[in-house]
Amino acid sequence: MILDEADEMLDLGFLPDVEKLLSFVPEVRQTMLFSATMPGPVVSMARRFMSKPTHIHAADPEDEGVTKKDIRQVVYRAHSLDKDEMIARILQAEGRGRSIIFTRTKRQADKLSLELISRGFAAGAIHGDLGQGAREQALRAFRNDKVDVLVATDVAARGIDVTDITHVINLTCPEDESMYLHRIGRTGRAGKKGTAVTFVDWEDMPRWSLINKAVGLDIPEPVETYSSSPHLFEDLDIPQGTKGRLPRHKRSKVYLEAEAVEDLGGPDSERSAGRSGGGRGGRSGGGRSEGGRSRSRRRSGDGAAEQKAPSPRRRPARAPRTALSGSVGVGAAQAAPQALKKPAES
Repeated sequence: MILDEADEMLDLGFLPDVEKLLSFVPEVRQTMLFSATMPGPVVSMARRFMSKPTHIHAADPEDEGVTKKDIRQVVYRAHSLDKDEMIARILQAEGRGRSIIFTRTKRQADKLSLELISRGFAAGAIHGDLGQGAREQALRAFRNDKVDVLVATDVAARGIDVTDITHVINLTCPEDESMYLHRIGRTGRAGKKGTAVTFVDWEDMPRWSLINKAVGLDIPEPVETYSSSPHLFEDLDIPQGTKGRLPRHKRSKVYLEAEAVEDLGGPDSERSAGRSGGGRGGRSGGGRSEGGRSRSRRRSGDGAAEQKAPSPRRRPARAPRTALSGSVGVGAAQAAPQALKKPAES
């Protein structure tokens, strides 16, 4: 029995599913759990399913603390309204390859990916609201170098195994040190160098202080940074004069649409099925075909039959008004004209 990302599998509500899988395997088995982080409570929970467990910690002897020496970690205190501009300039740094940007919410992932596309970058988003087909499309395009920027949420990005990721950017401060290590661990793999950039908002400073102490970064007070700050260009090897839009002669990617979407079910499959009629709300073709709104006449091949739109319903004629007040029945309304004529006859 092998569980990858075991800390999340035993902590994010997957425990009933794991217990069900264990019920189908023999009691005498070998169980292996893999994860970059293994908090104490999760270790205690894992021992329920293991006998005589052995904890193997794989690390480079030259690494300092819990982070890898191959990852250059930079932390800035940034303003939320300036982050898009800062990211656009960071993505034009010298030697920048495939990059992952982590966001806290799904809405942030969609918004940032669209913003980067409008600035000329080949970007795609991956988060929990996307169906399996759309997620696989974004990952294939990322692996095949059709897009080189992937904007992702934490849960959706777990287990992403893509080589040659040079930059990881945290749009907001991670929730804890475990999430921080998982995020920056996407780069600096297999002996290669990587860069991790983290943006910390003013209100997230207490949270960052805890992460900094747990990880041992010695950056308790990130420097206040803007898109025009000189040290931003110096720290990340950004050419001087770089602006927030990718020049047209550098737009060499084919973008996400070049990768086909497989129908693997999920929300994206339902949306595509709803759009197969040619538009929203089940409209098909070029005109309206809802109920009796069709104004076009369709002729058959021999011209013998015509389909016409049904004629509109006619409103019933109103009963003649009388001088009587109050509410009267139908019989009284019909007798009213005769009642009015009697004084004239006398």
